[in-house]
Amino acid sequence: MIRDLASTSASTTALSHDELFRKINALKKEMNALVLAHYYTVPEIQQVADIVGDSLALARAAEKNDADVIVFAGVYFMAETAKILNPAKLVLMPDARAGCPLADSCPAEEFRKFKAQYPGAIVITYINSTAEIKALSDITCTSSNAEQIIRQIPESQQIIFAPDKNLGGYIARKLKREMILWQGYCYVHEAFSERYILKICGEHPDAELIAHPECREEVLRHAAFIGSTKALLEHTVSSSAQQFIVATEPGILYEMQKRSPRKTFIPAPKDPDIPHSVCTQMKQNTLEKLYQCMLKRKPEIVINETLRLASLGSIRRMLEMSPA
Repeated sequence: MIRDLASTSASTTALSHDELFRKINALKKEMNALVLAHYYTVPEIQQVADIVGDSLALARAAEKNDADVIVFAGVYFMAETAKILNPAKLVLMPDARAGCPLADSCPAEEFRKFKAQYPGAIVITYINSTAEIKALSDITCTSSNAEQIIRQIPESQQIIFAPDKNLGGYIARKLKREMILWQGYCYVHEAFSERYILKICGEHPDAELIAHPECREEVLRHAAFIGSTKALLEHTVSSSAQQFIVATEPGILYEMQKRSPRKTFIPAPKDPDIPHSVCTQMKQNTLEKLYQCMLKRKPEIVINETLRLASLGSIRRMLEMSPA
């Protein structure tokens, strides 16, 4: 639930980036606020955030902090997760219209019926999901810890994995586990196709192809390294390769370049027949919106307590099964 959505409208007086940085930093001190941002947000948001990370790192940061206010520059399910973990704290979001089509592809009523077909199955749900889906799940996971969590499940135990079929399929193939997959996908990663990946690899023969497991199997089979956003980032630092073709949302290239300024990072091209390879929802977070939401203390994320408690268990189990 979003309270006071209209507050995301821009102010009438435009402020420079430097002015916005100063005002946001002042508000952070005044409010005792923690600003969390995902790697896929625009560079200036990453620059002003207290913590920049992938979904798992941000969930951990949301769980353990001394802030009175959490401002989440990401997409809606991320801020919702922060509120589930912090019912007494004010949780704000710069643009509450920044949703996640992957999460939206798994409606609760349809998933409830899907789940009922496999009464003995344990449900492991990607964090890119709504609170309603988390409430129907046994364990939440991220791309960073999905393999670690599934390895802890007995091989005799039937598993439903939702909503991302590509991530689920990748883990199933790697662990040689049969899993029942909900047929959702991330439109950003679905936009990479084998044809155009092979083309750019041919144009840059010395570059190493690295890919997020949300990509299609046809892309993953050509990757030298497959990993979560954080794993891809860490690999580019440790690898001896000097050039990388990066098959994930291009927002991560900012941090990659910052950590390895002498290396070359090439965003993998999308298939022209597929609309997007950039997460437009993440890019809806701007400095102006961040400032306005902190200044006005809205839009605020509000979750019904019954739903919050129902969804909390699967998140807690994830954090317990994948300690830092």
